[in-house]
Amino acid sequence: MEAGKLKHKVELWGNLKVKNELNEWDTQDVKIKSLQAEIIPQTGTMSRQQGIETIISKTTHKFIVRYRSGINVTQDGKDISNDMWFIFRGKRFDILYMIDPYFSKEKWEIFCEEVIE
Repeated sequence: MEAGKLKHKVELWGNLKVKNELNEWDTQDVKIKSLQAEIIPQTGTMSRQQGIETIISKTTHKFIVRYRSGINVTQDGKDISNDMWFIFRGKRFDILYMIDPYFSKEKWEIFCEEVIE
């Protein structure tokens, strides 16, 4: 793992269950951890919806983080999962799936889709 390639500071976010004032369970978006990552753009598509002047963009990126960064980083002991997301430069990237290439236990390759709002 070349540490010099992990030049982007990203935030890992997820949902945490909390009790509200009515003693009911709600979910709240919380920042779990800051990580160093390498970000590589993968694919992008643009299309128009029929009859509407709206352009839909779908862009995917690969985030590479150290393997140990993804182990037990959440407050409830969960690993990084696909119900979490990254925030980078004010943009949200939803996690689609993750792989450990060649079972190296060295790095996670996390494939994300940028959320366009």
